[in-house]
Amino acid sequence: MDRDSGPRVRVPEQRAPEKPGSADALRFTVLGPVRAWRGSDLLSSGSPQQRALLTALLLREGRTATAGELIDAFWGEDPPSQALATIRTYASRLRKILGQDTLVSESGGYAIRIDRGALDLTLAQDLAAEAEKARAAGDRCQARTLINKVLGLWDGEALASVPGPYADNQRTRLEEWRLQLTETRLDLDLEVGCHAEAVSELTALTAAHPLRERLRELLMVALYRSGRQAEALAVYADTRRLLAGELGVDPRPELAQLQQRILRADEELARPADEPAPAPAPLRPAQLPATVPDFTGRSAFVAELGSRLATAEGSVMAVSAVAGIGGVGKTTLAVHVAHQARRHFPDGQLYVDLQGAGARAAEPETVLGSFLRALGTADSAIPDTLDERAALYRSTLDGRRILILLDNAHDAAQIRPLLPGTPGCAALVTSRVRMVDLAGAHLVDLDVMSPEEALQLFTRIVGAERVGSEREAALDVVAACGFLPLAIRIAASRLAARRTWTVSVLAAKLADERRRLDELQAGDLAVKATFELGYGQLEPAQARAFRLLGLADGPDISLAAAAALLNLDPHAAEDLLEALVDTSLVESAAPGRYRYHDLVRLYARACAERDERAVERESALSRLLDFYLATAAGVYALERPGDRLADHREPTQYSGLTFADRHSAQDWLYTEANSLLACVRQSSGPGAVRRAVDLLWATKDLAESGANSKQYEAAAITMRDLARSSDDARAEGRALITLTNARLVAGRFDQAERDAQRAMRLARAVDDPLPSCWAPNDLGIIALYQNRHAEGEAYLEQAIANFRADGNRPGEASALCNLSRIHLAMGNTTSAVALAQQGIDIYDELGHALRGANGRYALGLALTQSGRFADATEQLHNALAVFRDSRQRLWEGMATFRLAEVDLAAGLPAQAATKAEQALAVLRGIGGEWRRGNVLTVLGKALKDIGQPGRAQVCWREALDIYETLGSAEVEAVRKLLAPTLPA
Repeated sequence: MDRDSGPRVRVPEQRAPEKPGSADALRFTVLGPVRAWRGSDLLSSGSPQQRALLTALLLREGRTATAGELIDAFWGEDPPSQALATIRTYASRLRKILGQDTLVSESGGYAIRIDRGALDLTLAQDLAAEAEKARAAGDRCQARTLINKVLGLWDGEALASVPGPYADNQRTRLEEWRLQLTETRLDLDLEVGCHAEAVSELTALTAAHPLRERLRELLMVALYRSGRQAEALAVYADTRRLLAGELGVDPRPELAQLQQRILRADEELARPADEPAPAPAPLRPAQLPATVPDFTGRSAFVAELGSRLATAEGSVMAVSAVAGIGGVGKTTLAVHVAHQARRHFPDGQLYVDLQGAGARAAEPETVLGSFLRALGTADSAIPDTLDERAALYRSTLDGRRILILLDNAHDAAQIRPLLPGTPGCAALVTSRVRMVDLAGAHLVDLDVMSPEEALQLFTRIVGAERVGSEREAALDVVAACGFLPLAIRIAASRLAARRTWTVSVLAAKLADERRRLDELQAGDLAVKATFELGYGQLEPAQARAFRLLGLADGPDISLAAAAALLNLDPHAAEDLLEALVDTSLVESAAPGRYRYHDLVRLYARACAERDERAVERESALSRLLDFYLATAAGVYALERPGDRLADHREPTQYSGLTFADRHSAQDWLYTEANSLLACVRQSSGPGAVRRAVDLLWATKDLAESGANSKQYEAAAITMRDLARSSDDARAEGRALITLTNARLVAGRFDQAERDAQRAMRLARAVDDPLPSCWAPNDLGIIALYQNRHAEGEAYLEQAIANFRADGNRPGEASALCNLSRIHLAMGNTTSAVALAQQGIDIYDELGHALRGANGRYALGLALTQSGRFADATEQLHNALAVFRDSRQRLWEGMATFRLAEVDLAAGLPAQAATKAEQALAVLRGIGGEWRRGNVLTVLGKALKDIGQPGRAQVCWREALDIYETLGSAEVEAVRKLLAPTLPA
């Protein structure tokens, strides 16, 4: 494109009106080029003048147009002498195309008789009317859907290329209607909470229609609700300045009132005036787990808690086990009570397992994100910080009656942000500790069962017939279980599964077990003794699997990984795992995935320490590490053909999975991310550190994905420290490179430089080719970002030489593309283009899709600075498609940002502003503040060029704050942009 064509509404693809009847029925469009179809065949509508006649008749919707009216429509006040004959000629030609029954002559004029649904305009009018009715009825989602359908019927400019004054007037009318519909759709977007998504579209629309105050008003609201108050106020200032300069008037009163509300930080303005319409996400969550069918006893607690929930006035219900004993039935009781109280909470029930008994309890901000989604909040509307999420969560619950079940809490600090803030809601909390520091909580100490309740639970599971004949033996069993519900359930389930056993046999087996379950100071040992009941009934192979699988730190484990850890083929491993699922000692998290309850995992590890030799425990974890490393290295090789990691990584004794294509490989990598990073963190044994570091290297893509960046960095820090403490220079050097990569992604360049410098020194000392190549490559990137171009050039030339010496062609391509960017920054555009193209040629020759996209990204930058904007756009769009397909959110955001730079340089500021806004949204939470400052700087330039200088100043001030905090070289450039407003 060679000009700024303005905004494009995000609507479904344009299509012809639906066929009203038979397969050869006529259909017409006027919301774009004027066209006619018979069935699926496009008809010729003749010359522009002939289309003008067709247009005039179609827009009368069946009413007759006289010859005089048609002459005026064609020529206005200056018709030719043969005007009437010309009209008749065009009408005759159209009749031959459309048929005698369609174009009819009557009363000295003409009319087109078609069904109402055969014209896109009448179809649009009918859909718009339905949308108005839906909105009036409060169904905003349906109204949005219908209006999107209306807008989707447009195919560019209405009545395109149709001549005549009548067509000109109708074109203007239809374009105004289209804008009104767009405003209505955007208004509905704001009403249902899609304000963040609306900002980029409104920015473009206000640039295309600068005097349209309604669009400015909507943009102010969208910015304010997105937490960008200063920009919202700047929009008003820009609008007032524009109206005064262009028209000599002030903004309309509604706009001025909106400015005052924003200045007051009006809380009502922060959300829709009315309750939002139902959103695609469920607004009435029903997340409670199923209650057990054999719930037994606890009648006093059920009545007590049920009564308080029925009259909930904002109190917090807390259910705690004495001294934190696990297995006492806290969750079972809470779920049972919650189900009985559902009728008192018609707006829904939320549930979460906070994993408080484990080593890594659930983070409150993560839980709040899940709750907000369940309550219908769009992902884009969920804030980043804990305090903001908690505030939005309380606001969302306001006015609703919702029950929140917070299961397995670690402490009061974990759950405070998760508590509702208004009457009408209630929270049930289960925990292993008494929450005496939770203000306003109703504390319940849940003890073990009474003997009568314990026997009743045992009988319900085993069967009255078997227990009735051996009542004394049954009492011995429940006593041996310490009357702990979980222990009773395990013992009874095992007995029920073994029809040849008697109750006496089970009682005899339990006679020698420890019986300290009711002693608070021995609570953990008591839990272990309880689990011993189920463990002791396992077959030897099952018991071994139970012990060894508990050693893995991940949240769950796949069948393939479990098979590797157990050194079994997948079929044998699956048989054992399913047997453990049947005993309730292991849970089936999903098909082919398994997990432990946190207390059962602790017990399994205790069994492993007691019953397995240290060498077998180490071997099991070593096989798991081998499996993850071998599989991840295969994924890495698919993404990076020709890379030398395969030749330089530590060897593995256990093979991994193979994949048919890069997409299935990526699916595996991101599914296993948490488990394999957990494996890295716990790999501290002899010979494991180097393999764990290589596993981190092979999973570099996790650092750039955004979803796992923080966990990846934490694992890299752990391995760096382990390698350093064990005086393993090679492992430390490689760990430092993975840490450098993570810190580059986060935008922490000073830390990244220190890590890369030390990695390079260590690599030279031990002659390790991997960090010897990649450390100078990373240092060159850092130097580029910090405007140390000559230094960066030297680093990258060194990297290229090292890569070539090692025969690492993909690495060479990477360094060439990075050197291209250095040359570009130094003003050498010709060599920059050539270097980037050299890198791409290598990538393409080797079949690198993802890394080839990085090369095209670099080439796109060079072409932009060369003034070849169309070529730059093509390269960056190609790169963007690959980044999205590869789930590389950092590079998706950066490619979008670079496209904004291209549009700005090409004189398309409205498109540039839209893309910059999109880049900010994609880079949210990843990439670091420096990159955010770069995007804000470009956004400000685009806003200034589309007549929004106030908003531009806000963006630049935020960028300046970022650069000053970081001490970045970009400070001076932004100061110059702000020069007219900065104090002397």
